[in-house]
Amino acid sequence: MPQFQFTAADAKGEQMSGTVDAPSEAEAINQLRSQGYYPLQVVEAGKGSLTAAPKKGAAKKKAKKADPKSPKGTTGGRIKPKVLMIFTRQLATLIDSGLPLLRGLTVLSKAEPNPVLRGTVNALADSVQSGSTFSEALAQHPKIFNKLYVNMVKAGELGGVLEVVLLRLAEYQEKAHKLKNKIVSAMVYPVIVMFIAVAILVFLMLVIVPKFKEMFAEMDNAELPLISKLVFGFSEFFLSADIWVIPNVVWFFLGAVLIFLGFSSWGRTKGGRKAIDTLKLKLPVFGDIQRKSAVARFSRTLGTLVTSGVPILQALNITRDTAGNVVISGAIEKVHEAVKEGESIVTPLQSSGVFPGMVISMVDVGEETGQLPEMLLKVADVYDDEVDNAVTALTSILEPIMIVILALVVGSVVFALFLPLIKVIQSVEG
Repeated sequence: MPQFQFTAADAKGEQMSGTVDAPSEAEAINQLRSQGYYPLQVVEAGKGSLTAAPKKGAAKKKAKKADPKSPKGTTGGRIKPKVLMIFTRQLATLIDSGLPLLRGLTVLSKAEPNPVLRGTVNALADSVQSGSTFSEALAQHPKIFNKLYVNMVKAGELGGVLEVVLLRLAEYQEKAHKLKNKIVSAMVYPVIVMFIAVAILVFLMLVIVPKFKEMFAEMDNAELPLISKLVFGFSEFFLSADIWVIPNVVWFFLGAVLIFLGFSSWGRTKGGRKAIDTLKLKLPVFGDIQRKSAVARFSRTLGTLVTSGVPILQALNITRDTAGNVVISGAIEKVHEAVKEGESIVTPLQSSGVFPGMVISMVDVGEETGQLPEMLLKVADVYDDEVDNAVTALTSILEPIMIVILALVVGSVVFALFLPLIKVIQSVEG
């Protein structure tokens, strides 16, 4: 069996050399990789020589015994934005500290607890080791690294400022994640309260109200108030089984699920998505938050891309694809067409009717002074603060409102149950 001389790097980035028995060069490379090494050179013995061969001699034995301590992980899945954010920040810190990219990836893969990201980082290291650029390696994993990520890294590689771009990416991800959490927290609270209200109402209608109804049915002389009749009527409707001996309450919830699924399917169509996104921007209170968050996202994405060296037309395309709202995407598309024709950004922004006047004014000043990226990032900071303040104010308003709604729902049912009892007691005492 042929022998191959090799030079490889271990998990710590240290180089070593030796020989390995394998039927072909490709098989020799696979053997080294399976043992946790990254081959730098592989040459068949007698047919060439290594350009660099540190630590000659006993390395063969070491290479055969070597075995990676941690599993390689898996690829092809998705990871949470927070996990990607931490990885980006760590990689930027390592490269900024002077560590080579390949060694930085190796260090992070060994310490990464997430199996999907660990496998992906190992795949990135293999691609870089085989001669691919970092951006080309990232592009092979679109489920984890989107167009924004890949193009910013590509711009950083071309400009020789990869560590700077990675730091900007990490900051962008942190601020975007923070903004998303604020909006979600504002939306989750009313949903939870409404869920509790519905659960309590269903329990009262299916368990408590029927017992009271039986008790009042035994009182022939008891005349029920209108509110009590309505509550008892709803309870009887939910418990009755007119179709296939299945209670109406089951059909009610099944219908609600079908409506939700139908609405979701309609929302995936082009027309439905546009209608829903338009409605989001026009909703009272919530619409203002959606608009401000969309403006902040647009400004930060475009500003970060242009600052990192991505061409303006390409940056607009990426910003359009990551806008998260088709109305905003349509406005950005018009901006792209205008810039492509050599026009200003301001005119299509103003004609879209989506962006506030302050944004248009600041963008106009940025274009005139040649500081558009810096001005866009300032706009993003301003609207991040506005979203933060709006969400805080909304949460403080929603809390008492939802508590009052919950009290009214439950209190109305309880009042309907006890009002006839009060009347019976008053008639007995009289």
